[in-house]
Amino acid sequence: MSLSASALPVGRSLLYLAVAGIAWGTAGAAASLVFRVSDLGPLALSFWRCAGGLLLLAGALVLRPRRALRQPEPRRRRLLRVVGTGVGLTLFQSSYFAAVEVTGLAVGTVVTLGAGPVLIAVGARLLLGERLGRRGLAAVAGAPAGLAVLVLGGEGGDVVPAGVLLALLSASGYAAITLLTRWLGRDGGGGDALATSAWAFGVGAVGLLPMALAEGLVPHTAETARVLWLLLYVAAVPTALAYALYFAGAAVVRSATVSVIMLLEPVSAAVIAVTLLGERLTAATVVGTLLLLAAVAGLALAETREAAAARRGEAVAV
Repeated sequence: MSLSASALPVGRSLLYLAVAGIAWGTAGAAASLVFRVSDLGPLALSFWRCAGGLLLLAGALVLRPRRALRQPEPRRRRLLRVVGTGVGLTLFQSSYFAAVEVTGLAVGTVVTLGAGPVLIAVGARLLLGERLGRRGLAAVAGAPAGLAVLVLGGEGGDVVPAGVLLALLSASGYAAITLLTRWLGRDGGGGDALATSAWAFGVGAVGLLPMALAEGLVPHTAETARVLWLLLYVAAVPTALAYALYFAGAAVVRSATVSVIMLLEPVSAAVIAVTLLGERLTAATVVGTLLLLAAVAGLALAETREAAAARRGEAVAV
């Protein structure tokens, strides 16, 4: 299967994004199972995910056809992209796994993926000067309401505030990666997304190794084979495969459409949490989840209309 973005039709790109979103939604479920049957912690799990993803992506880079970038990226710029993405990715993944361990798969995933686009929108307005518009502002306002319902409306320990804070920390790492990518791509210069991901996983693995060693790098469990299969799955499917599909599809499809399709991740995670892991969703959890997802969908709709208005303006000018 070729993942050359320039050769992909839109239909296949949408399929790639859908598969990536669903695959990402299973990462937290796999982590929950690892935590249940072993003493492996979130930092050690994040290390193995980065290390395994690095090996698999490096293999993909070796096997794919060589192609030169039209505008080779300067060394300093590439270093900033790789290190910045690596640090953000490390914060994103390790905090997410910690949130899943503390407050459960459904809430941890919904808060992380619901708050991420909102933080991106606010950061883009404050740091990059991008306009939100009235619809965008309304969507951003809905996200804190969803978080408040989740935290204040939880019953019987279903929602743990510390876990919500960890999820927000994870969302901030996700937002930082996206904002850095937007900033570096403003002048049209772009790096190799797949290579950047591989290097970023390398940065993450190196940074996480000391903390993973302190936490316990090798899991102690009575179900060794099961844990090994779960670690392999996390590295292969929601990491190497999902990132490759995501970058290939996102290069073709509009970013607003990408945001909506990526809602498959928290939805699939919530379905897995309830049906397979036995997590309970209260009425407050459902309402808070819907508010967060509505905020993301609203941001995507606002972006689509803003882009359409800009295209109409360009057509009139011509």
